[in-house]
Amino acid sequence: MFTGIIEATGKAASISHDKGNLELWVSSPISSELKIDQSVSHNGICLTVVELRDGQHRVTAIDETLRKTNLGSLKDGDVINIERCMAANGRFDGHIVQGHVDQTGECISVKDENGSWVYEFRYVPSAQNMIVEKGSICINGISLTAFAAEDDKFKVAIIPYTYEHTNIHSVKPGSLVNLEFDIVGKYVARLMKFKQ
Repeated sequence: MFTGIIEATGKAASISHDKGNLELWVSSPISSELKIDQSVSHNGICLTVVELRDGQHRVTAIDETLRKTNLGSLKDGDVINIERCMAANGRFDGHIVQGHVDQTGECISVKDENGSWVYEFRYVPSAQNMIVEKGSICINGISLTAFAAEDDKFKVAIIPYTYEHTNIHSVKPGSLVNLEFDIVGKYVARLMKFKQ
């Protein structure tokens, strides 16, 4: 389990394909602290560390992950948001994030607000994926608060610290991002579906 508070950013050092899988080497400030078989969020995707080398770690993404996320569009050198799973004695500074991306969304606008930025995203609505005003949303692994929420789009405001310390600064209109919707909302939506 994660909280959506990005611990570090890394870079895609090497990307290759093995049958239907994507093999990704990531160079990051915390790679040397990781362990084999550890779960780590990469742009909001929970992936298992399978190999370590000097200042880098390798993860594997299977076809199911590639279909639901933007991982397949990564290029060498791209910045990746990284978060280790939450320690049992840690604080929930963000919100409950599973690292299970529900779908991708598209950035439709970025507005500079003279000290902050407002991003608007569009997504394909489904029975399980919904956003409420001032509810939590995870974008590329970043815990954010949604506003101007509609059935298929929403906005988030980005403070300078988040802009500088995550890969949100590289998101432009047309960019695809990973979305994980609030787990509580998904359970409520599922329950309401069964009650109909």
